[in-house]
Amino acid sequence: MTALLLAQDSDTQLPLTSFGNEPLWLTIAKALFVFVLLLLMTLFTIVAERKVVARMQQRSGPNRTGPGGWGQSLADGLKLAFKEDIIPKLADKPVYLLAPVLAAVPALLAFSVIPFGPKVSIAGNETALQLTDLPIGVLWVLACASLGVYGIVLAGWSSGSTYPLLGSLRSAAQVISYEIALALALIAVFLYAGSLSTSEIVAAQESRWFILTLPVSFVIYVIAMTGETNRAPFDLPEAESELVGGFHTEYSSLKFAMFFLAEYINMVTVSALATTLFLGGWQPLWPFSQVAFLSEGFFPIVWFLLKTMSFLFFFVWLRGVVPRMRYDTFMKFGWKVLIPVGLVWILLVAGIRQATTEVEDRGTLLIGVGVVFAVVLAVLWLVPGPKTEGELTSADGSRTGPGTDLTPRSEGGFPAPPVDLVVPPTPRSLRPARGLTTAGAGSTAGADPASATTDREA
Repeated sequence: MTALLLAQDSDTQLPLTSFGNEPLWLTIAKALFVFVLLLLMTLFTIVAERKVVARMQQRSGPNRTGPGGWGQSLADGLKLAFKEDIIPKLADKPVYLLAPVLAAVPALLAFSVIPFGPKVSIAGNETALQLTDLPIGVLWVLACASLGVYGIVLAGWSSGSTYPLLGSLRSAAQVISYEIALALALIAVFLYAGSLSTSEIVAAQESRWFILTLPVSFVIYVIAMTGETNRAPFDLPEAESELVGGFHTEYSSLKFAMFFLAEYINMVTVSALATTLFLGGWQPLWPFSQVAFLSEGFFPIVWFLLKTMSFLFFFVWLRGVVPRMRYDTFMKFGWKVLIPVGLVWILLVAGIRQATTEVEDRGTLLIGVGVVFAVVLAVLWLVPGPKTEGELTSADGSRTGPGTDLTPRSEGGFPAPPVDLVVPPTPRSLRPARGLTTAGAGSTAGADPASATTDREA
């Protein structure tokens, strides 16, 4: 079985040493293809997002520009190109102009190691449908994603304004937090694939996709990639209700378009990386994989694009149905939930992987796995849970019940208002109305304040 898989891999995959030894014109052609593909996917994603969200909100969405409104994003790009270019007076001009470039260029470079098809023949040259590959290809993608945040931080700092600076600092803290969880999710993939090369990871999923083998890693990656790309409900660096527009508040014209382009290219890149790591890359589903035409040549590009667009639809769906999180809750979720779960999951995966390769007796293996799960359950049972309502105290330290001023005993939070709060009447509502006699005013003043308010409202 192993020899058969190696033979199939050699038919559809080139060794890493073959990259860089191709004709120059072929490398340039693949680079142009990747660049055009990213631009087209960006234009498609922008319009699709507006149409899908409009459909969810029972609206029409873009329907004027182009057939069915699909030319709207191209019209928006041309509009941004001809808008007035404004530079704030207090901006640090060199850094202000450099920041959009630092945000967009790494987003384009990250896609260079993503395989979007098998080995094919172009003009008599055997080449893989991939711009290049590295022994540490996945780390290259993570490095490019980390470099992109420099453009955001420098954009907020160089704008000379408070709100962009706050948005850029949020983005830096957010990327640091969620890149740790993202890396922990990928370690399990490396353990099963035995390589950090993207093409070899795709080849390792010949018989079973890693979404079935590593479901916890897949869930952590999906959550972390949403936070990594600053997308809703994690778009806190550009929250309009808090930061006006975030780190790009002071940008306009083409410089703003470059930030916009970088965000959507990052969405395409992390979606393509998720397809590569967990959904078998360009490999088709099981019934279609038995048909040679659907799994060879240039047709697997269709499977790759369909899988990538499913992740892009997930981004859009999240924006339409999930409200924006509070920043402290979002950071607490990353540090106190995702990272501990990722660490425990890596220990389990490493133990199971080691056991399956060295332990031949299946009964002993099952006993070992059962002991590990029992230890994990015992640890989770010993960890104290959140405070219940009966364990809460009010601001003065007294016990509380339903409908009272609640503050956790262990942490000083803001007291919540009581549920059965009754707003007292204002002094103006107790005054006698104009035109009333002194007797009427006196009777009103002598009456119960609540009844006087009720009569006044009637």
